[in-house]
Amino acid sequence: PPDKHLPLVSTIHDLAILKFAETAHPTVLAHHKQAWDVLQKKRAHIIAVSHSTKKDIIELLQIPASRITVIHEAIPRETIQTAESLSETEYEDIKKQLELDRPFILAVGTREPRKNLKKLISAWKPLSKDVDLIIAGEKGWDVTESLNIPQLRLLGKVSNEVLSVLYAEAELLAYPSLDEGFGLPILEAFYHGTPVVTSNRSSMPEVAGNAAELVNPDSVTTIRKGLTTILQESETEQKKRLQRMIIRLQAFSWRKVALETRKVYETAIREQYD
Repeated sequence: PPDKHLPLVSTIHDLAILKFAETAHPTVLAHHKQAWDVLQKKRAHIIAVSHSTKKDIIELLQIPASRITVIHEAIPRETIQTAESLSETEYEDIKKQLELDRPFILAVGTREPRKNLKKLISAWKPLSKDVDLIIAGEKGWDVTESLNIPQLRLLGKVSNEVLSVLYAEAELLAYPSLDEGFGLPILEAFYHGTPVVTSNRSSMPEVAGNAAELVNPDSVTTIRKGLTTILQESETEQKKRLQRMIIRLQAFSWRKVALETRKVYETAIREQYD
C-alpha cells in the first residue's frame, strides 16, 4: 500500500519461489522480491503459517523473529462441506466414472519437482501389481507427463467432489514433498480417515504430528518402507492410527486462526499509533 502511515501485516505461506528459484518465472520472482523489500522497510508484522516457514523468513528475508507470528492453518471449509453434501448416489457415480476397482495410493498437488513425484513413483513401482498410484493435480513441469507406466494414473486437476471420493477411497495419501509451507492435504486426508506417508522435513512433521508415517524424501527405499508399513497394518494398528489422526485434526481450527490473526493486527495498530 502506498500510504506510509498505515500499519502493515502480511501473511507468508511459504518461500518456495525463493528456495526453488530455478523453477520460478523471473517476472513473478521479481515482483515477490519487491514486496519483500517493502515488508522489510516498513517493519511489517508477518504471519507465518508454520514454524518451518518462520525459520525460512528469518534466514532468507532477514526479518527478525520478534516480528513474525506463527498461526497454523486449518482444514478448508470446502473440504468438509463437499464431503457432507455428497449423496450416496453421487459418491457411487464418481467411483464408477473413475473406475476405482483396485486399491490405490493417492498423491495430490501440482506436478512439479518440489512434490518429489519421481521418487514416489520409483518407491511405488515394486508394489504396483497390488496397488495403483493415482496423482490428482494440475500438470506442472516435472517428468510425470512423459511416463507410461501401467497402474499409474494422472488425473490432472479434479473437482472438489472427485477429490473427496479419492481421499475417502485411497489406501493412503503419499505426500513426500521436498518443501511445504504448511501441507493442507495432510489434514484433508486425516478428515477422510485416510492414513498419510509424508516427509520428515519442512512443515510436514509439524502438521502431521504422530499420526503419519514420516519418511526421508530423498530416499526411495525409505519412502517405500513408509508405504508398505501402512499397507500392511493390522486392523488394530489401523484403529490406533485413526484415533491419532482424529486427535491431530482437532489441533487446527479456523476460529483459533481468526482470534490469533486479530491479535497480530491489534499489535500492529498499537505499535503504529501509540
